[in-house]
Amino acid sequence: MNTPDSSSSAAAVNGLLFVASGVDPADEADFNRWYDQEHVEERVRIPGFLSGARYFSLEGGRKYLGLYRTGSLAVFGSPGYRAAFEKQTPWSVANLDRMRQPMRRVCAVRAVTGFGSGSHVAVLPLVAAADAEAQVAHAAGIGAQMREEQAGFVQSYLLVPDAALSTPLPRESTEGRVLQPLLVIETSSEAAARAARATAAAAFDADPAGGWLLALGWKLTAAELA
Repeated sequence: MNTPDSSSSAAAVNGLLFVASGVDPADEADFNRWYDQEHVEERVRIPGFLSGARYFSLEGGRKYLGLYRTGSLAVFGSPGYRAAFEKQTPWSVANLDRMRQPMRRVCAVRAVTGFGSGSHVAVLPLVAAADAEAQVAHAAGIGAQMREEQAGFVQSYLLVPDAALSTPLPRESTEGRVLQPLLVIETSSEAAARAARATAAAAFDADPAGGWLLALGWKLTAAELA
């Protein structure tokens, strides 16, 4: 059983690449083929990557979200990860340029509560706290509460962006760019995700309307490629 914020040492902290964007309707079919047929597999094959998953917005945020879990933040400075950028395919170059209002964050995964993958996800942007560790502890406590009381709860975790690693995508605006912590709650239904978003927003004194609600498209793990 996972305990809240089991990542007590830096070595135990997973990393996560959070990439959200929209795309023009004319480019959407090819954009999705690229993601599904090349991009997710390409990323998950990088040494140190554990999984990659695609989500589609039901409410809020960007239309498309990719979440890529890694063994640690160090993976994003590894030769394998650098090579992925130095040897991009023409298909990748074309579709990275098609992203509209992209958002790229490389984050430490903190306050992990529960385990498994849900069919739906709520993402709640938070205001960065002056005491970052207190915010992590609060997220862990809220996760534990939802795990006990919230029907359909699967897992929650707090994404803490790393400023040095969260370099912007080609079309990502840097004006007024804020690297907010992101609380992610995975659930087994849309209704559970809505309820969890409301619970978390109340706990953090945040606007639930600012939270994203997404459905899982598909997920690939590194173990499946072994």
